[in-house]
Amino acid sequence: MESAMTATTQMKAASEAIPSTKLAAELITQLRSVSILSSLKDEELQCLDHLEELHLAEGDMLTRQGEAAQFFYILLEGKLNVFQSAPNGSLHLSSVPSGTAFGEVPLLANMPSPVNIQAATPCHLIRFDEEQFWHLMTSCPEVRKAILGNMATRFQRYQSMTLQQEKMASLGTLAAGLMHELNNPGAAARRAAAQLRENLERLHHLSAKFSRSPLSQEQKQCLFELQEQAIAAGPPLRMNSLEQSDAEEQLASWMESAQIENAWKLAPTLVSMGIDASDLECARNEFPGATFADALNWLEALASSQQLVAMIEESIGRVSDLVQAVKTYAYEGKGTRQTIDVNDSIHATMVILGHKIREKQIVLTKQFAPDLPPLEADCSGLNQVWTNLLDNAIDAVSQGGTIQVRTWGEVRNGRPHICVSVTDNGSGIPLESQPHIFDPFYTTKEVGIGTGLGLGIVSRVVEQFNGIIRFSSVPRATEFIICLPVTRP
Repeated sequence: MESAMTATTQMKAASEAIPSTKLAAELITQLRSVSILSSLKDEELQCLDHLEELHLAEGDMLTRQGEAAQFFYILLEGKLNVFQSAPNGSLHLSSVPSGTAFGEVPLLANMPSPVNIQAATPCHLIRFDEEQFWHLMTSCPEVRKAILGNMATRFQRYQSMTLQQEKMASLGTLAAGLMHELNNPGAAARRAAAQLRENLERLHHLSAKFSRSPLSQEQKQCLFELQEQAIAAGPPLRMNSLEQSDAEEQLASWMESAQIENAWKLAPTLVSMGIDASDLECARNEFPGATFADALNWLEALASSQQLVAMIEESIGRVSDLVQAVKTYAYEGKGTRQTIDVNDSIHATMVILGHKIREKQIVLTKQFAPDLPPLEADCSGLNQVWTNLLDNAIDAVSQGGTIQVRTWGEVRNGRPHICVSVTDNGSGIPLESQPHIFDPFYTTKEVGIGTGLGLGIVSRVVEQFNGIIRFSSVPRATEFIICLPVTRP
């Protein structure tokens, strides 16, 4: 349906495009309202004599994002809306008022149209096709000067706007990473705290029962020894699944034979402490009948509480590590000259992108040289280098793919350098695209997903550090290597 509508609109536009070979006085007056042409003389305006007049109805599309640029336009009457297509909808960028010339940037840069342009009101335009545009640029010096001046301003504004979009996209990636990374340890700590509250209530209830039935010296000694073992147990034992299952089944069966009702609930915690049936013989001998079950429940509640406290500490530690990673990421390169630990800088980026790595079940291997010297820098943006390289690698690999990050030191031209390699086993960069990957606005991603600035930013930042970047890419083996001098000259 959309393609049919597009074809209809193009046919309509074509039928209403009126070629002109001699500018009428009324048209010259209208051209005077165009800012870049307002200072030209009448004879200089006659250079525009091969223009085509175009009339659009409200809602008609003038250009579509991603399509080849074909025309240079001047809007004489009406208003146009400019917007970009994105995966989650359209983003309105600006409006084009009457008296505006546009379309020279894609023609001069030989790039597809970066935006959609649609008539907001009935519009009257003039346009030049590519051949007419280049004839205009070569044969009319004053018009050329006006167009190039306008293009410089427009390109600067467009680049600034797109850079801002790239920053917002990076901010979105960072925010998504923070949400995932903070939610997991936060939820774990909350669950552990709730279970710890239940354990404290159980311990209080069992302690009250023991206080109503005075314990013998032997019973106290048995409980004391079990308590010592629970406190000294440390983190849960790491066993493989089969060993753990066998140990839990054996202990649960032993407890069931001793008439413990919730044996299968108690067994996992006790096994994780390293307790087996032989360790519980004293309790079985000293606590007859139902009091044996109370003693084991008390022991399990105590051991479980120890493990829950450790879980809360680990969760809070993960949050603290994340906060430190974000601080490293956010403040790196800001302010005065500073030293940067490259390994820490890359690790901080990995933490922030961790949720994307886990979602695709990527195998990430790190080989960080332990003896790297600190990097002296008064430039910013090093974290953007790691973010773009890792983010591209994550996008390139399939589910369960592999990414390897290495750091090492080497001497280049008599100066010590820090080198970083990011390798992935994704589909690779197409051969025809490889010469252009560092060009601004060049992207192989779908329209609305990639801006083409990621590797351009990487190249610019590396250049600011007086470093070098090189890459090689074949299917299932793409590697980017960056080498940065330890000190700037």
